Amino acid sequence: MANRLAHETSPYLLQHADNPVDWWPWSGEAFEEARRRGVPVLLSVGYSSCHWCHVMAHESFEDETTAEYVNEHFVPVKVDREERPDVDAVYMEAVQAATGHGGWPMTVFLTPDAEPFYFGTYFPPAPRHGMPSFPQVLQGVAIAWADRREEVDEVAGNIVRELSGRSLAYGGAGAPGEQELAQALLGLTRDYDDRHGGFGGAPKFPPSMVIEFLLRHYARTGAEGALQMAADTCEAMARGGIYDQLGGGFARYSVDREWVVPHFEKMLYDNALLCRVYAHLWRVTGSDLARRVALETADFMVRELRTAEGGFASALDADSDDGTGRHVEGAFYVWTPEQLREVLGDEDAAYAARHYGVTEEGTFEEGASVLQLPQGTGVVDAERLEGIRERLLAARAERPRPGRDDKIVAAWNGLAIAALAETGAYFDRPDLVERATEAADLLVRLHLGSGARLGRTSRDGHAGANAGVLEDYADVAEGFLALAAVTGEGVWLEFSGFLLDIVLDRFTGEGGALFDTAHDAERLIRRPQDPTDNATPSGWTAAAGALLSYAAHTGSEAHRAAAEGALGVVKALGPRAPRFIGWGLAVAEALLDGPREVAVVGHRDDDAARALHRAALLGTAPGAVVAFGEPAGGTLGAPAAEEEFPLLRDRPLVDGRPAAYVCRHFTCEAPTTDPEDLAGKLAN
Repeated sequence: MANRLAHETSPYLLQHADNPVDWWPWSGEAFEEARRRGVPVLLSVGYSSCHWCHVMAHESFEDETTAEYVNEHFVPVKVDREERPDVDAVYMEAVQAATGHGGWPMTVFLTPDAEPFYFGTYFPPAPRHGMPSFPQVLQGVAIAWADRREEVDEVAGNIVRELSGRSLAYGGAGAPGEQELAQALLGLTRDYDDRHGGFGGAPKFPPSMVIEFLLRHYARTGAEGALQMAADTCEAMARGGIYDQLGGGFARYSVDREWVVPHFEKMLYDNALLCRVYAHLWRVTGSDLARRVALETADFMVRELRTAEGGFASALDADSDDGTGRHVEGAFYVWTPEQLREVLGDEDAAYAARHYGVTEEGTFEEGASVLQLPQGTGVVDAERLEGIRERLLAARAERPRPGRDDKIVAAWNGLAIAALAETGAYFDRPDLVERATEAADLLVRLHLGSGARLGRTSRDGHAGANAGVLEDYADVAEGFLALAAVTGEGVWLEFSGFLLDIVLDRFTGEGGALFDTAHDAERLIRRPQDPTDNATPSGWTAAAGALLSYAAHTGSEAHRAAAEGALGVVKALGPRAPRFIGWGLAVAEALLDGPREVAVVGHRDDDAARALHRAALLGTAPGAVVAFGEPAGGTLGAPAAEEEFPLLRDRPLVDGRPAAYVCRHFTCEAPTTDPEDLAGKLAN
């Protein structure tokens, strides 16, 4: 019989709907049940593309004996961390404080008042490598609960007091200046892997937000070292196994420092952030590799993650059927020399093996290799290689595909909207701008709906029950601002303002601090508040960026003051931990540069106006905002552009010709009608 997860919208929860464990979703009723029965809560947190979550589910949650013990002694609660990042953040902080590390699956035992008292991550079904088995843990917790309740309650109370007593020092007054950003660059230089690109050792994650900072820092200061680190890291990732050499798109991270073997799940947020990074790298350098990777990654998102409703699914799984009924990590993506020969014949297989670094011993497991583009493979026959790639891609399409988590997460769709809108504009791909607009329409229609608040998720055209958190409001606003710049449609600026007003009203604390949940959100043991950028920009730094851009568009002092206040945390963390505040540093670069405000006035169907608009979008000035619209009294029946874009007010044509106006710090330069002149104004 299905448990209580059968009607949930999360694909991760639905994966557990037929477990013999009598799961509850996170709810007040689950804790009321624990209170009624006098038993603790077993909280299990994971996500659908998490390899070890699948392993623990198969070993323990599908096991009748284990399930029977769980059901008798606990109220088991299952949480999708992607649906409830607030629940995940609060208990992960407790796990890390208690054990010194964290990860998923996360296993936490709680009192009926939701106070944690015992922690772990993955537990094996039998003792292994010094780890207790999951049955041993269950029995130990159940005995402690029954025989040493006072001790358990004391531990739980101490943990909650310790967590709630933590205050966040965010740097006090003032945003970071030249000195802090220079110190951040120095810290990154120390951590930089000059042999393989990227920062630190294994495992190595794509540092997309740090690269955005490096590109902006180079644009503002001309620091060649910053550009070199960005460009070399991007090339190393694009040549490595972390990048899908056949189908485009990036895996979550590399298990080694050389970018060879990825953890194979593909997340929407990584690909959205990296698509934008490579597009911005091309904007600075004109690199053919950056252009190719940006477009291939955009096409991957549209082809493999777009849903029937026009949004973008969360992730593709790491695991898939290897053809024998076994679910194996990476099975969809890796190749043996024999598999190459089967598809390509001996001669082309040998050529492909050399080109993609496929060896007899293999670079992965069981003699299989992850495809790469090693340096120094000599002159390539582009036509032959394209034919090989197409044949391998067609053969791979016949393999069992990895599962797809098809829930729509608002924040990550916001990131995708920004990436697709800009990539489409840069490379004359109006279809990508169209896909971005359709995703934005879906968020407005379904996630905002008729209410005044943003929902976190939807699936199959149905809105989920969970409230949006700060990153949802901030990243969606960021996406809408990018879409407004690219399309010249002021409604997206208006929607971003609506979202950011809610941020100001419901997510702000004292002295520039921001919280991850709204003032009136569900009360947890601690109100989550994390300013660090990890896999995605934190809600805190994403909000700072969107607030700053919106203020540049509208002149709103309240939004600019909030952005500057929020950047106090970057002043504190930037010099000490630059790898973990990359987006915050990128926003600080925009603040130092102005950011510049660019108004392009002209008729949409005028080639000269479009050339100016394109030059504005391709400007590298950090965080520059762009408004494009008709002059006053323009197209009959169209809304006045200056009503939609405040930057267009009092901006006439120049001698009847389209013109661009560049302003910053309350000072405007003379308008220009020349795209090259405009490019120069936005390049230094």
